[in-house]
Amino acid sequence: MATALKNLSEYDPAKVPAAKNMRFAIVVSEWNSGITFSLLEGAYNTLIKHGADPDHIRVNYVPGSFELTAGATALAETKSYDAVICIGCVIQGETPHFDYICQGITYGLTQLNIEYKIPFVFCILTTNTLQQAKDRSGGKHGNKGDEAAVTAIKMVALKQNI
Repeated sequence: MATALKNLSEYDPAKVPAAKNMRFAIVVSEWNSGITFSLLEGAYNTLIKHGADPDHIRVNYVPGSFELTAGATALAETKSYDAVICIGCVIQGETPHFDYICQGITYGLTQLNIEYKIPFVFCILTTNTLQQAKDRSGGKHGNKGDEAAVTAIKMVALKQNI
């Protein structure tokens, strides 16, 4: 469903499993930090809201969104986490750089999902404007970080229940 028709922070909490015994890593891009740190706040608070222990949530930072794959890999290699939430923001510019970065991140995180067999949650805003990013990181469309945390919890529960 298009974001314009849905608030990213609205969901049925009754349909979210308890995150009490789950361990999460969050890797956050420092580029566009005004956006990414807001996404981090949404994700972190939503994990806590659903019972995650703050001591079982590790937050690490990488310089930019392209480095999310490397940061997520390093966290996965510790074998300490049930899921890794990857938070970034890439805003369209005047060159094709946007396309290469977005494609690289998407491919990289897809490969990590396959290779490590734990969820790597895609919380990367790929917007045309800064305003669109603000709208999706706590603005009129809610916070994509909330959605990413719910996704992480549900995917960990799915794996535990199989």
